[in-house]
Amino acid sequence: MKSFFENKPRRNSSGFTLVEMAVVLVIIGLILGAVSIGKDVQRNAEYAKIKQKFVDQWAVSYNAYVQRTGYPLGDMQQEPRYMVNGYNYNINAAADAVVSGGNMVAVTAPLAICHGAQGPYMERDMQTGTEFDLRNLMQRAGVRMPPGRAEGREDRYVYLDSNGNPQEIQVCFQWNNPEMPEGAGNVMVITGLTPDLARSLDQMIDGKPDAREGVFRMQNVENSTANVAGIEWEANNTYEYGSSSSAATTMGRERDEDQVQTVVAIYKMNQ
Repeated sequence: MKSFFENKPRRNSSGFTLVEMAVVLVIIGLILGAVSIGKDVQRNAEYAKIKQKFVDQWAVSYNAYVQRTGYPLGDMQQEPRYMVNGYNYNINAAADAVVSGGNMVAVTAPLAICHGAQGPYMERDMQTGTEFDLRNLMQRAGVRMPPGRAEGREDRYVYLDSNGNPQEIQVCFQWNNPEMPEGAGNVMVITGLTPDLARSLDQMIDGKPDAREGVFRMQNVENSTANVAGIEWEANNTYEYGSSSSAATTMGRERDEDQVQTVVAIYKMNQ
């Protein structure tokens, strides 16, 4: 007589079929692809947020200051020169330039207006003294600044680069001489931009990423040739922070632990 266990049918223990394994692999691939695409979508959304909540809002704050006071940041109330930090403009150098060349190209431009310290890789040094501090100027005029990084750090914004490392954007303002490489007039200087963030902002602001044309340009890039295509922004996300190389079409050392190299942008103000 057979026992109960001997009469019970045995289960098939051969494992997964090829079809089942193929379905599992397809599902895993879809999940990995969705995660990768999700990271890109998240980064693009962060870039749009940086433009709308930080860069655009600083342009609004600058314009509000000019409308409220009648002159740009750091200019003179009694004798405005309509240039950022015009109070410290070298009027003797201006007179010499007018006499010698009939223009202001040779004039030594005043220093930049920043808060705390100037941004990394800025060509222009900042004006010292609390009376010319960016945050103090805005507060004295009663102008509301963007939230930025935190109270007292409204001029800065922190984000993660493509390697997941933190980067800090900072804004300053300055006046550029006529025939400056990146254009003349009152400008916002934006430091701490990774190459892909700079291109993304340029695309959103000017309609195309071009380092030497439009109101959003790369620092120290000359726009001297007419009727030709523009140039690319320097560097790319494979270069480490502080790298001496800046070619957009070559590869850096490509280490995931690196903080990505940054560039400086010039944003032309409308007054």
